[in-house]
Amino acid sequence: MKAIEISEYGGREVLRVVDVALAQPGPDEVLIRLDYVGVNLFDIYIREGLYAKSPAYGVPFPVRLGIEGAGVVASVGPEVEDLAEGDRVTYCEALGSYAEYASVPAERVVKIPDGLDAKFAAAVMLQGMTAHFLTHATFPLKPGDTCLIHAGAGGVGQLLIQLAKLRGARVFATVGHRDKVAVAKACGADEVILYRQTDFREAVLQATGGVGVDVVYDSVGRDTIDRSLGSLRPRGTCALFGHASGPVVAVEPKVLGERGSLFLTRPHLIHYILSRKEYTERASAVLEYLRSGKLEVTIDRVFPLEDVAEAHRRLESRKSQGKILLRPAAAPP
Repeated sequence: MKAIEISEYGGREVLRVVDVALAQPGPDEVLIRLDYVGVNLFDIYIREGLYAKSPAYGVPFPVRLGIEGAGVVASVGPEVEDLAEGDRVTYCEALGSYAEYASVPAERVVKIPDGLDAKFAAAVMLQGMTAHFLTHATFPLKPGDTCLIHAGAGGVGQLLIQLAKLRGARVFATVGHRDKVAVAKACGADEVILYRQTDFREAVLQATGGVGVDVVYDSVGRDTIDRSLGSLRPRGTCALFGHASGPVVAVEPKVLGERGSLFLTRPHLIHYILSRKEYTERASAVLEYLRSGKLEVTIDRVFPLEDVAEAHRRLESRKSQGKILLRPAAAPP
């Protein structure tokens, strides 16, 4: 089968298409013929070496990228009881999805609801569950709460806005280009701020009567963290869950106190799906929102698996307006 691997950290040039033997699933694993594969900033972070020291993702070379996908069960390993050949399934948080087939731990696999296209299931797993834990667990929004969501027209941003509105919150969103304002508005954002033209901190404080918002969901990082903290009400929470502009090197604890006894957290999805029960409940909630029409996911582009470098280029350009997917050649037309 064809797969995408890297043998060193670096730019898009380190991505290479390889032919590898198709391995059978081990105990508690499921072999999935992948129809669609999600492309995420996390894949780029691994490619660049930002997680080289991580016990979970700093694996020896070669590294096969990708941590989510959707397709059909080709075979099941010993001890797998609730999945069978032919099941339509999706998963995330299992490394190696940039390929035509992937052996995935059964505990990470859930069935796709009837009537839901695999393309949308693949597009919503990682980003949808991220948006879900942020709005339902990290800072559980309730009616009347206020939140600021950065990159509101991006993949996670669009889902965050929709889930925040479903929770009854007032939503401020930032976008980088004027053509993205309509995207964030369509998702339900109450106010959209062009952060390259307007100081979002000043805009938020003015709109909230100088109080600030209850929570900031910040996926940008280095370029926004200071003003994100400055946008919070006293005892507000900043959930820093990404670093699209670069990692945040340090935040002095005394700054949190001086600005209103603020809370700063750096959450990871993996810690919000610690058990099979928690994983399936969160995944099922997101997929049901999608199936019922309460949640919509926008597909920005679908690239052939071999065009993975172009898919990364598109994501790194920050011009995408939704989810980027890869389509393995082995998938049916």
